[in-house]
Amino acid sequence: MSQVYQLLMPSRILYGRGAFNEIGNQARLLGNKVLIISDPVMEKLGNVAICEEHLRKKALPFAKYTGVDTEPTDIHVKEALEVCRQEQCDVIVAIGGGSSIDTAKAVAVMMTNEGTISDYVGNVKPFANKPLPLIAVPTTAGTGSEVTKVTVIIDTQTDVKMMISQPELLPAVAIVDPLLTASCPPSVTAATGIDALCHAIEAYISRRAHPVTDVLALSAIEAIMGNLRQAYENGNDIDAREKMAIGAMVAGAAFSNASVTLVHGMSRPIGALFHVPHGVSNAMLLPGVLEFTKESAVEKLAVISRLIKPELKNASDEEAADALILEVKQLCLDLHIPNMKTWGIEKEQFDKAVDKMAADALASGSPGNNPRVPTHEEIVQLYHVCYDYDFRSTHSISF
Repeated sequence: MSQVYQLLMPSRILYGRGAFNEIGNQARLLGNKVLIISDPVMEKLGNVAICEEHLRKKALPFAKYTGVDTEPTDIHVKEALEVCRQEQCDVIVAIGGGSSIDTAKAVAVMMTNEGTISDYVGNVKPFANKPLPLIAVPTTAGTGSEVTKVTVIIDTQTDVKMMISQPELLPAVAIVDPLLTASCPPSVTAATGIDALCHAIEAYISRRAHPVTDVLALSAIEAIMGNLRQAYENGNDIDAREKMAIGAMVAGAAFSNASVTLVHGMSRPIGALFHVPHGVSNAMLLPGVLEFTKESAVEKLAVISRLIKPELKNASDEEAADALILEVKQLCLDLHIPNMKTWGIEKEQFDKAVDKMAADALASGSPGNNPRVPTHEEIVQLYHVCYDYDFRSTHSISF
């Protein structure tokens, strides 16, 4: 039986070195007054000022909100909304990592829809009206938020990361300029790069994957695995930065249309409760989750393994899948990824929180897309395995 698939992307994507210079032209096409949403780091680095200058050249008035923190919250959304309404802005420009872009997505839809962003969690309530047009300018090669229909916002009352996925959350324009990622320190390069790798791997093994997302996911995996170490070790390697930026964008398009799976489902509660950066919490979980999932995804993991290690072309699927997991462990070691214990999460606090984290992970829906769908008890077990996970181990863990 044939099946009809859908692929959603921004209306326009501009990418390449110097693409940021087009921000004024793109904003002029979409509105008459701009709200810039960003964070203090981007302001300090001068990227916000550069944006302002491009807007001035096009005689575009603007306001700005630069209060976004490392994780986007409902408070950031509320504050930025107030600025947007007071200043009567009709187009939004987001500059920064996923936090700034996710905040801007929430502001864009809430400017034209009723209630609060928490009303739309779980997608039980659709956005009734089109959002303000949003131009997303990522400054990290990681989240892929510039091309996704997803936003993740922390509910500060419940310490839950609210994931909302609806077409109205797609930016109108994505501007991907690898030169903007050159200022990322190694730790951010590592965390965001692993986040992008998770997007690509999860999109490929997802139960909701389809032929086009498979093509996107595999090309992203190849780009990321082939360039993340170079970008981490030498931040001025613009060739590696460019390939990472494109890989992260393509990975974003893949998971936005195929969904993420168990890694992201388990990662969000760690970030919400213990304030671990999203990419780091993904990396803490990725090898352990792959070991848990392997029995139900051997063939697909083998395809990934042979893509990045052609010398395994004659290996069995089982051998190739095991080699992939070892390669992911080695990547985590090379990027100095900690486990949860090394990060500093206290065991007593972790044990108290693990049941809630498992419940929140399941409630997100993402684990249901995993090839091996876990029970609540299995997620609890996985959290304990990953708490003090040894990336140096060459032995597989049995579940």
